[in-house]
Amino acid sequence: MTGTTRSSAGLDARRRRILYRSWHRGTREMDLLMGRFADKLIADMSDEDVADFEQLIEVEDPDLFGWLASGIPAPEYDTPIFHRFRQFQMSGEGVPDL
Repeated sequence: MTGTTRSSAGLDARRRRILYRSWHRGTREMDLLMGRFADKLIADMSDEDVADFEQLIEVEDPDLFGWLASGIPAPEYDTPIFHRFRQFQMSGEGVPDL
């Protein structure tokens, strides 16, 4: 089980790949952070946001988590989609229901 709550039906091939990759990063914690964000927003992302998110999902988990947890700017990834991702996590939307 991946944890995804969103079907890839209706998404173009590029967005399907991103959705899959978001849920299969390597560490379960980042799967949950990236996957829940992708589940909620992938269908409505602009092409520019999709391109930026594609780059963001390739960042190593410790680096990405460090940027999220510390609030340190993300050098070349300081994009609108990164800010939406950080806000999504900070707002609690990305936190699973227990």
